[in-house]
Amino acid sequence: MNPILRGRGFSLIEVMVVLVIVGIASAAISVSVTPNAADTLRLDARELAARLSAAQHEARLDGRVIVWQPLGDGYAFARGTWTAVPGSVVPAVSTAGELDRFAGDDALRPRRWRAGEVEVAPAAPLRLTSEWIGAPLRLTLRHGADAVVIERDAAGAFRVP
Repeated sequence: MNPILRGRGFSLIEVMVVLVIVGIASAAISVSVTPNAADTLRLDARELAARLSAAQHEARLDGRVIVWQPLGDGYAFARGTWTAVPGSVVPAVSTAGELDRFAGDDALRPRRWRAGEVEVAPAAPLRLTSEWIGAPLRLTLRHGADAVVIERDAAGAFRVP
């Protein structure tokens, strides 16, 4: 073929090979970026440990018991509200009626698990009091075959080992 008439540019085969290589590279990157269920559950556990710690500090500062309740697809914190006592200047905490569910508090508002449906053991509500020394605690979060433990030591510090 005459060099002057030969076209300049890429052939169809060359373009197709480059597109296949780019497609394989993007698929490999997207697979490696997607978090697995165990990592998502561990992230949920770390966030919960931080929120339980914040709730423990709030209970110590405020004096009202805060209850953490697992809800299957998430969890919520609640505490009693201050009510006036007739004939007294000191209010009392009441759990009758509307509870404070921390709707305006970004740290303690109700949350959903990122991992989906999570089983918590023990499933009973957790009471966080103003006491500085409490019994050690172990919460286990399960999602499918994955499990993560949250521990509280006697000083009230929460951690994910």
